[in-house]
Amino acid sequence: MDMLEPIMLTKGTPGTPCPIAKTLDVIGTKWTFLIIRDLLIEGTMRFSNLQRSMNGISPKTLSLRLRELEEQGILTRKVYPEVPPRVEYSLTEKGKKLEGIFKELKRFGLTL
Repeated sequence: MDMLEPIMLTKGTPGTPCPIAKTLDVIGTKWTFLIIRDLLIEGTMRFSNLQRSMNGISPKTLSLRLRELEEQGILTRKVYPEVPPRVEYSLTEKGKKLEGIFKELKRFGLTL
């Protein structure tokens, strides 16, 4: 879809998936927003850096959220053939398109 195409907010049709609901299903789970935020800011991060930046997230949850984002095409996982293995996570072009949403959420949050 062309990013310049005007979009109207509508309630949609019963039985048809709502694009907003679909987006929230992907990025609205706990920790996912913060993972994307950190990758938008840092660019590329390792698992341990992501875990340190999110106080309280378990390794299992972080791994699950990263896998979900990779399956949705929002981030890529690059494994380097080293011992021990080094894995880095970066946003795809699709993931980078979320930056505007994050900026507007921050703008709104500053008014609260």
